[in-house]
Amino acid sequence: MMQSFYLLARVPNARAKLAMEKFLAALGVEPSESWESSASGRGKSATAASAGTLFRTPRTGIEVGFGPQYPQAEWLVEVADADAAAALLKRAGYNPVAPPEDTAWGARMFFVEPVKAAKGQPGQRVAVFSYFEERKKQRGLQPELAGDLSAKGMRFALVVSRFNAFITERLLAGALDALRRSGARDADLQVVRVPGAFELPGAARTLAMTGRYDAIICLGCLLRGDTAHYDVIVNECTRGIGQSMQETGVPHGFGVLTCENLEQAIDRAGLKMGNKGFEAAMAAVEMASLRKKIVFPKRALKPKRRG
Repeated sequence: MMQSFYLLARVPNARAKLAMEKFLAALGVEPSESWESSASGRGKSATAASAGTLFRTPRTGIEVGFGPQYPQAEWLVEVADADAAAALLKRAGYNPVAPPEDTAWGARMFFVEPVKAAKGQPGQRVAVFSYFEERKKQRGLQPELAGDLSAKGMRFALVVSRFNAFITERLLAGALDALRRSGARDADLQVVRVPGAFELPGAARTLAMTGRYDAIICLGCLLRGDTAHYDVIVNECTRGIGQSMQETGVPHGFGVLTCENLEQAIDRAGLKMGNKGFEAAMAAVEMASLRKKIVFPKRALKPKRRG
């Protein structure tokens, strides 16, 4: 009897594997476990290096179908909002094959190719979709409440640590880019400078209590040293920002890097691991939007018109 089911995304090499992992990370899926084996043997009996990473999702299933309306893809991924997912993936560097379109089966869908097929090598084509609210009700699903990735009409304060400015300025650039791309006006963005990461929570709380801002974005960088000072500051900074958010009710984006060395920080400030300032700003936008929907539910649940 079947005990589990995994969809195998077979890719040609480690580079393509990394591309797929980054694609899943952009959709918010976290890896659960990984494995790898090194190359061994010689000649015909040689075994090449192999590796795999398992990602778990809340719901999985096996679907069999055919016909022109059946998605022509290796994967079928359901999200809360197809248009928001397309915009998010585009910002992460994955351009949809075509913009999201309405389907005949009550959903909105688009396709993306995180790994393109090469000569003699498989690719990966993913269909991403979200059901219309009417279709969700027909399927017995409860309506979902989620924030939008639109900063239009909202105000944001960005609290930036001067310490390790070489990194924090890159985080700030990423955060501002995210907010502008999401529709925020420069006039609605307030940058506030503080000496270091330890001062971030105090400034964030003061700004939140003014009631002028829909969200606060905290940006800083801490590098481990030879003493316990790093651990003390990390704990106090994290606790303080979280406490400020909980007690004021104003969303706080956490863009504080806690790294072992400068190389790790550089990778997370715009290189291999993306820009955590950008990610913190996007999280702040979504949470600010969600807060508005919770506070004003009738206005938030008004059905959208799909073009």
